[in-house]
Amino acid sequence: MISYVLPLRSSVARPDLSDYLAWLSTRADVVVVDGSGPEVFAAHQAWWGATVRHVPVDPARRSAMGKVGGVLTGLDHALHERVIIADDDVRYTDETLTRMGRLLEDADVVRPQNVFTDWPWHAWWDTGRTLMARLLGGDWPGTLGVRRGTLLRGGGYAGDVLFENLELVRTVQALGGRELVALDLVVPRVPPPTRHFVSQRVRQAYDEFARPGRLAASLSIGPLVMLFRRRALVPFVALALVAAELGRRRGDGRAHYPVVTALAAPFWLAERAVTSWLAVVSRVVRGGVRYGDGTLVRAATSRRVLRERFERGADDDRGTRARRDRGNT
Repeated sequence: MISYVLPLRSSVARPDLSDYLAWLSTRADVVVVDGSGPEVFAAHQAWWGATVRHVPVDPARRSAMGKVGGVLTGLDHALHERVIIADDDVRYTDETLTRMGRLLEDADVVRPQNVFTDWPWHAWWDTGRTLMARLLGGDWPGTLGVRRGTLLRGGGYAGDVLFENLELVRTVQALGGRELVALDLVVPRVPPPTRHFVSQRVRQAYDEFARPGRLAASLSIGPLVMLFRRRALVPFVALALVAAELGRRRGDGRAHYPVVTALAAPFWLAERAVTSWLAVVSRVVRGGVRYGDGTLVRAATSRRVLRERFERGADDDRGTRARRDRGNT
C-alpha cells in the first residue's frame, strides 16, 4: 500500500476535489492536511471526513513556507513507508499510482513529470519550460514520491525556503538517499487560473537563487541580446526550440506533450530573461520575495550545507554513544 499526502490551504471551499479524493481513497491511504480557515476547514470536513483523514496542520510543524508544515504533518500521519506528496491540482491515475509505488521500492525520492490536462495559452507557455527542463535533468513537478522513514530520519526539511521540492530532494540526498528522476512517469495536472499563473512569474524565477549557475545564465540572456541584437536573436530562438524538442523526446515525452508545445520555449525563455532581473531587484529591495503575508529570503539550502549538517549530526550521535558506553563500563 501507499500513502497520499495532500497539503491544502484555501480561502474558499473546494468541492471540486471531492470526486478525486473519493476515488483516491479506494486506492491509497489519503491524508489531507488542511491549513484553511475555520469555515473552509469545516466544509471540507463535512465533504471528505468519511472517506479520507482530514487533519489540521500540527502547530509544531508550522513553517514560513506553509506547504512544508502540511507535508511534515501528513508524513507524521501516513500509515505507509511509501508516500506520494501532491499539490491540489495534481491528478493521479491507476497507472501512475501503481508505477510510483513500484519506483519507491528502489528509490528514496522519485521525481515524476507533469503534463497539463487542458491547454489554455499559459499551459502551452509553461510547457516550454517543462520541455527544456526535461533536457537538463528533469522538471520540478507538483508531486513527489518519498520514503517516509528516510526524510523523517533527518527531522524533515527546512520550512523557510521557497523552492521546497528542491529542498526536500536535497535533504534526502544529504541523508544518503537515492533520487530517481522518472521522465517517463507523467502525471496529469490541472492548469492554474491565468491570474495565478501571472502572479508566479517572478517567484519562480527567484527559485534559481538555489541554482546560481542557472540564474546567471538567465540573467545573461538580456544583455547578450542587447549587445549583439539580431545576431543573437536567431541563435537564441533556434537553441530554445532544439532544446525543447529534445526534451519532448526524452522519456517517451512525445506521447504526452503535443509537438506545438516546443514552440513555446523561446517565449518562456524571454520571460525568464526579464523575471530573473526582477527577482534580483526583489532580493535587493525587499530582501527576498513575497510569499503569503510575509517574505521568504532563501530559495533552498545548498547541498554542501546540508551534507555538513547531517555529517556533524552523525558525529555528535557517535560521540554521545561513545560517552554513554564509557559510562557503562
